[in-house]
Amino acid sequence: MTMGIRPASLGEAMQVLRREPMLWRLRINTDDDLWSLARLARNGMSLGMLGERRDQTTAGEEGGRAKSAERKKMWIKLRIENTEYQSYSEVLRVHGIIEEAKIDIGSYHTHNITPGDEIELSCQTPFLETDEQLLQQTVEAAKQVKIALVVVENDEVILFHITPRGLRESTTWTMRGGGKRIDIRESSGVAKGFRDKVIAELTASLDDTTPLILCGPGHAREILLNEMKMHGQTRFMASVGTSMSGRAGANEVLREGLAGNLLEDYAISKEIGLLEEAWKRVSTNGLVAYGKQELNQSLNEGAIETLLISADLLRDDEDRINGQSWQDWCQKLSEFGGTMIQCSTDHDSGQQLLGIGGAIALLRFKS
Repeated sequence: MTMGIRPASLGEAMQVLRREPMLWRLRINTDDDLWSLARLARNGMSLGMLGERRDQTTAGEEGGRAKSAERKKMWIKLRIENTEYQSYSEVLRVHGIIEEAKIDIGSYHTHNITPGDEIELSCQTPFLETDEQLLQQTVEAAKQVKIALVVVENDEVILFHITPRGLRESTTWTMRGGGKRIDIRESSGVAKGFRDKVIAELTASLDDTTPLILCGPGHAREILLNEMKMHGQTRFMASVGTSMSGRAGANEVLREGLAGNLLEDYAISKEIGLLEEAWKRVSTNGLVAYGKQELNQSLNEGAIETLLISADLLRDDEDRINGQSWQDWCQKLSEFGGTMIQCSTDHDSGQQLLGIGGAIALLRFKS
């Protein structure tokens, strides 16, 4: 059984077609671009793109029959009220009130943004430094080699894509579930047929040059690796042992740095590495601060070397620290030479970050 096969949106990253202090024109190319845009496009900003509206002036009667209003394509600019996006989905919904269009000014409208769309994002004041940073990180992601990770067990194989934001599950091949019992004398042949199917569909779904990491707790990954080589696969492939299977095994590869040099320049690998260093310091009472009181004291004393903060918390206007928004509070970091990493929560370490409030700092010295 194969579940979830779909082409991966792993092409070129976001293109910046126009960049001014208060207006960006962007081409959205991947799911990761949608993730970033969902955090850049906020309440009060404006977003324009081609869309459709029903022109009520074209409704009426024709030949004695009711005629419905025609849908017309036009440029529609919204004043954003809210957005909807689920990680690794292929559409970002932006809801708002039309402020520029040929018709229906003042009406509500929803833009459904997908890879391939061009949009204009604008605001009344210059974009924040944190937004400039996130945009640059998104553009830089295009320079990273796309890497696939496969978690292998005897009866199940799961393909993940390592993205700048974490792990995206793509396809699952499985012999689990219902169906007739297999006679032990037939099992080896069935297993071989299963692996042949996995190899055929896996290689068809990846570019010939995409590096592949095979991992898992047993020897099944080695068997699959050898058979892939026998099928003529020449791409870079590595076999990595993990203590867990499934998504937990994939996260283990990232968390423990098991892929060696292959992932060392990858943004998500650096992010997880810094978070793991933070957890180590927490467990040893080392140079680390978390919780609003500790973070604020450390910032005021210039002790923060690197702030790791959820990209969502950074843009949550209702969550305050020392009476300020996180955006305003973080502006002081640069005064003391501190750096900030906007973190995803689409991996285990990111979920741990949420568990302690969404922000943690690596310190130069104890405040």
